[in-house]
Amino acid sequence: MSVSLSKTPFLVGACLAAAFTVASGVAQARNLDTAHGQVEVPDAPERVVTLYEGALDASLAAGVMPVGAVTTRGGDDVARYIEPHLDDERPSIVGVVREVNMEAVVAERPDLILAGPRLADAQYALLSKIAPTVVPESPGITPEAWKAEARQYGRALGREAAVNDAIDGVETRAAEMAERLDAGDIDATANLVRWMPQGPLVMSDQLFSTGLLAAVGLEVDAAGLLNGRGVHSDPLSLENLSRLQGDWLFLATLNEEGDEALAAAEESPAFARLPVVENGRVVPVDGQLWTSANGPLAAEAILDDIEAALLP
Repeated sequence: MSVSLSKTPFLVGACLAAAFTVASGVAQARNLDTAHGQVEVPDAPERVVTLYEGALDASLAAGVMPVGAVTTRGGDDVARYIEPHLDDERPSIVGVVREVNMEAVVAERPDLILAGPRLADAQYALLSKIAPTVVPESPGITPEAWKAEARQYGRALGREAAVNDAIDGVETRAAEMAERLDAGDIDATANLVRWMPQGPLVMSDQLFSTGLLAAVGLEVDAAGLLNGRGVHSDPLSLENLSRLQGDWLFLATLNEEGDEALAAAEESPAFARLPVVENGRVVPVDGQLWTSANGPLAAEAILDDIEAALLP
């Protein structure tokens, strides 16, 4: 049974009472600056629950296997790109991004909870009674936000050096790929589109994945199609999609419905007439990775996709 953090107050209260002794039994601790002020966290947490995909990614990059995690957006388990980094000892699923199973979190007896940067205050108040809960201070929607968040998770885990090494590895690889693209005189503009059942969405150049496209030397332009929230456009017609002038189109779908919608679009003459389609420069990518994930491991997986498409 999935229990929302905002519902069933009696059950939530009982869960928090049962978990309090777990949270209060920390022998050694340190203070960490977070979005909710200073939080006392254990020096070497042993039972970590992650409630955000970026937190799971950073934990694994730091060499920490969480005992609990939430599902990826649109899925019923962790993201596909995460699977190669798991072994027989994998995190239990304690809910989805927007609804956490409180009983499942308590059952994992966490000594540290890593949450997302947009966690609601009411949810934070409940979670922090189970175990020290870290919400990172995020710079907002920028291509570099993932690095700031990952470093804060690294500090919370006592593994900041490992996370920094992982980020340095991404930056070094991206710079090397940029040199190879430049030396190969490869056309250097790109667009990222997420294909949804209601229509394609052009993604902002300020996102995690489009930031990586820019890091390898590709210019990303949303052609003035973004909506007021600045993350992506409203659903577009194929005619409006033709306003994109990128040399490469990275095309992401999240689930089977998106795959079916894309398959239907590919049968239309309007899609076939797009210059990027005519030139054979459409690159299908995993929407869970490219439009939902972030972190050092996700960055490496995205660079894998870019390298396979442009630098085979």
